[in-house]
Order: sequence, then structure tokens, then C-alpha cells
Amino acid sequence: MFGKYCVVNVSAQLIHRVYHGAMSRMRNLVYRILGVHLKGYVWMRAVEIPFNWSDITLETEVALDQGVSLVCAGPARGRGDKLVIRSGTYVNRFTIFDAHDHIEVGRDCMIGPHCYITDADHGKALGKSVKSQPMEKAAVVVEDEVWLGAHVVILPGVHIGKGAVIGAGSVVTHDIPSNAIAVGKPAQVIRMRT
Repeated sequence: MFGKYCVVNVSAQLIHRVYHGAMSRMRNLVYRILGVHLKGYVWMRAVEIPFNWSDITLETEVALDQGVSLVCAGPARGRGDKLVIRSGTYVNRFTIFDAHDHIEVGRDCMIGPHCYITDADHGKALGKSVKSQPMEKAAVVVEDEVWLGAHVVILPGVHIGKGAVIGAGSVVTHDIPSNAIAVGKPAQVIRMRT
């Protein structure tokens, strides 16, 4: 009885894996046709890339899990440089990239679920509604081998150095040096990786 269950379970797992692999390859084809700059195969679960496809570059072996959103707001530039995710980076479920000018994520990064990374904020001048004001833009750079825990928020103008670790739930409002471990709201360096 146990052996029969194992065979059925292995068959179900194989079918599941083949199905998701085929869907990922189909998404690669569709987004490549729409204009996303794919520099090799990208593992894509059910992701959302609503518009301005040609402003996005995804390098080989990037992995985008279920519900990841790649949003490039404003007029399309078509250069693939509003949002760049380098090779080997894994982006976990329901993370949102909100690029207005430039967000770049380095190689071999790990980004936890439900993160939010943006390079723009609404204007806040007195006497006008926030909605009517232009966006204030400042590029975001996340260097290679960075680990962002679940629910991390990265705000405009931030540069996170190579190998840094940002603790779950942190809000990053200023630069974090390489190999630092930072936590909190706002994120503060608590120690260096040794």
C-alpha cells in the first residue's frame, strides 16, 4: 500500500513540475515578445508586468515567484533601465518593484515575500493636493548578494552595499554599507557580518 502511494505522489509531483515549467517558459516567450529585455531564461510563476515592458531587464537565472509585480510608471523609455534585476537573484512571493526612474538589484540576491521597493515618492508641498504633485525620484541600488527578509520596504535614494542583510519588517530610508546587518523602522545597522 505504501509503495503505491509513493508512485502516485511522485507522478503528481512530476506533473505539477512539468506544468509549472511549461507555464514559466510560456511567460518568458510572451514577455519577450512584449519587449522585456530577457538575457536568458527567467523562472516566472504567475507574475504581473502590466505595462512599459521595454523598460525592464531581467538577466539569466532570475527567479520570480508567485504574485511578484514589476511596475514601471511614467512614460516608457524603451532602454530596459528603469528596472534591472541581475542574474541568480530570487524574488519571493508578492514582492512589488515600483520603478519610476531606476531600480537595480545585483546578482545572487535573495528577496523575501511581501517586500516593496520604490524609487519615487509623492510631492508633499503645502497648498496642493498630494495627488496633483509630480513624483520625486531617486534611484535605488541593491548590490550583489544582499538578503532582504520578509516585508522589507526600501524607499527612494537608498543604496544597499554588497552582502548586506536587512531584517524582516524593516524600512530602509538611508544607505546601508556592505556586509552590514540592519533592522528596524527605520533600519539601523546593528552589527557587521563576520
